[in-house]
Amino acid sequence: MKRLEDQKQIEAITNILTQVIAETNGINLLDTLELLLKSDTIANMGQKALFREFQEILIHYQYQTVDINQLLNHPVAKGLFNFFKNFPLRYCEDHIHLTGSLSPDFVHKEIKPLIAKQGTEYWQRIQQIFGEGVVINSTGDLENLLSLGPKEEFDRYLKILDLPALILQDKEVHKRAAYHMAQTLYQKYNVGSLKLKFTFSRVSKDPKIVTTPAKDVVLGLYEGFKSFQSEHTDFNFNLSPSFRKETNYFDTKKFKNKKDDFDNQVKQLLTLLEDYPELNKHLNEVDTVGNERDLYRKGHFRDMREGFRKLQAKGFAIRSHHGEVWHTLSRGIQAVDNAMNIWQINNLEHGLSLGINPNYYFHSLYQRVIDKNQKGIAVANESREYREIVEMDWASDQPVNISLSIRMDYAILNY
Repeated sequence: MKRLEDQKQIEAITNILTQVIAETNGINLLDTLELLLKSDTIANMGQKALFREFQEILIHYQYQTVDINQLLNHPVAKGLFNFFKNFPLRYCEDHIHLTGSLSPDFVHKEIKPLIAKQGTEYWQRIQQIFGEGVVINSTGDLENLLSLGPKEEFDRYLKILDLPALILQDKEVHKRAAYHMAQTLYQKYNVGSLKLKFTFSRVSKDPKIVTTPAKDVVLGLYEGFKSFQSEHTDFNFNLSPSFRKETNYFDTKKFKNKKDDFDNQVKQLLTLLEDYPELNKHLNEVDTVGNERDLYRKGHFRDMREGFRKLQAKGFAIRSHHGEVWHTLSRGIQAVDNAMNIWQINNLEHGLSLGINPNYYFHSLYQRVIDKNQKGIAVANESREYREIVEMDWASDQPVNISLSIRMDYAILNY
């Protein structure tokens, strides 16, 4: 009975949201909620209290004082989900990754026979990711493993993605993965078009790990999406091969350096399009992915520059994940600048470092450091505050601990 009442409440919230969004199309969510709360649209005081509560949680979430699950599990959030799911036009998903989007039930279904077939060696690789106490007995176990913990950051997320990558061992599983992804997005999330980012070449230093040839990866994904498209003609897709940009990520057995490896991948990609011309309609852009914390200097971008020029000459658009994570804000901005000017990218993915006001960023950092200083708490090594302070150009100024406020202001003015 309670569940039925909750469902009716969510349906009522969906109707209220649909009305206000239709009347105020084009404004952000916070402004929508503000107008809604000031209108006479909501007669039920209980519903009005829920909208006000959601507004407060949303504000707190933006200041990172509440967990995202508290936001997403709220009845108003579920009403918003229904609004988008029932929207009369299907959405275009322009940024989605293969390993990050495979559902726990799909991964669990695929991983069970692999564990049984490959035994101890396969299980040891899973333990390398999650520790010796890892348990995979159900879809729920997989969901917990694939979710980022509250204190875990981007580096850990990249490591977690090694698990779904372990199941992608041949063309057929890529085909099943593509069909499953298309079906899930189409039926559950109202998505009618997507651009899928996937690693073109998976390099592993472990000889026991099965590495699927790039050709099988591409053709498997293509055939899986085409199979779903044959059943749903309003579905469309684009394949966006992604290259790992870390300087030490290359096949050391076959190539002497990163440049030679990347040039060979570019050659493979262009040959694939010549041999399978049907791919051209769905494969006309590439991306770069990976951990960019240590990739910001001009020299870091030279290895892949020539290969990108060849792809651009063939009509490829170049996308790149940059400005997503960084050791210091200046390095994050420098990485974006080099990607735009050396690789001459067409689209910047994320670019978060460009959206940060440096005055706010550094002054808030200063406030946090001063607060710790007054409490007698040391700045933790390798924390964001530590990295920023260490990298500042103090020149011949007095030591930092003499007058931190003056030094910090100096750094801000000379940013």
